[in-house]
Amino acid sequence: MANNPHSRDLIFSPIIRICHWLRALAIVLLVISGFYLSWPFLVQYGGTDNLMQGWVRFGHLVAGFALCAITLARFYLYFFGKSDIERRSFKDAISPKAWIENLKAYMYMGHMHKSGVYGPLQYVTYIGLTLVIVVMCITGLILHAHVYHEGIGGAFMPIAEALIPMFGTLAFVRELHHFLTWFFVIFVVIHVYMAVFSGIRFKHNSVDSIVSGYDYHPMKDKH
Repeated sequence: MANNPHSRDLIFSPIIRICHWLRALAIVLLVISGFYLSWPFLVQYGGTDNLMQGWVRFGHLVAGFALCAITLARFYLYFFGKSDIERRSFKDAISPKAWIENLKAYMYMGHMHKSGVYGPLQYVTYIGLTLVIVVMCITGLILHAHVYHEGIGGAFMPIAEALIPMFGTLAFVRELHHFLTWFFVIFVVIHVYMAVFSGIRFKHNSVDSIVSGYDYHPMKDKH
């Protein structure tokens, strides 16, 4: 039996793919280093000969500032990038018909037709992830400013002092920063599972597209 013809479409530009993997690496490093900073289990904390905590904190800071920079870059690409394939997904996110088709497709009751690159559920999930990242970046900068009083920390201190009342107390900022780390952990697990599931369910290049940039769709499914 001959294979059905497929179309090959570029959906992710190189810069979007680079941002995706750098953001993924930053999040993984932040989660691991963040948990270690709160529970330094490898070596006993304290003592002048123990540099482990300092190196882990340095890695956490580098990954944190990288995440802030990537988040700003993704905001720019979404609103002002040449490709509008992500922006087109907003049409489906506000369409009740698209939501019904989306949910039925996941339940093996139909096919998913998307205006952009994301389905409604994907789009809303990624918006939620973006909001969590923004809060993590803000709370991280507040905590940084209250530990490092020079350089970036010193420059951000006036803003940090103005933002703390919005959260209540500095202690709550720290607790929120820690709590939202678990969102990252849960999201990564679900994200990987759904990426693989989507590729199998809808028979397209779901996982590889964020590496190659190209997606493949059966010609008969395109309308």
